[in-house]
Amino acid sequence: MRLNPPTVFVFLISLVLVGLAVVSQLGIFPIPFKFPNQNFWLAVVGYVVLMIGNLVRGL
Repeated sequence: MRLNPPTVFVFLISLVLVGLAVVSQLGIFPIPFKFPNQNFWLAVVGYVVLMIGNLVRGL
C-alpha cells in the first residue's frame, strides 16, 4: 500500500473539523449540540477525511 499526500483542500477540511471539535470541547466558542458526543464525532470524521485523503490518489 502506497500512501499519497492529501491535497491542500482535503487537509483544510480535516483541520477545520478537528479544530471545531477542540474549540467546542474547550468552550471557547459555543457550538450548538445537535447530537450526543458531538465533539468526539467531529474529531473522528476529521481524521477519517484525512486518512481517505492519504489513501486515495489525487484526492
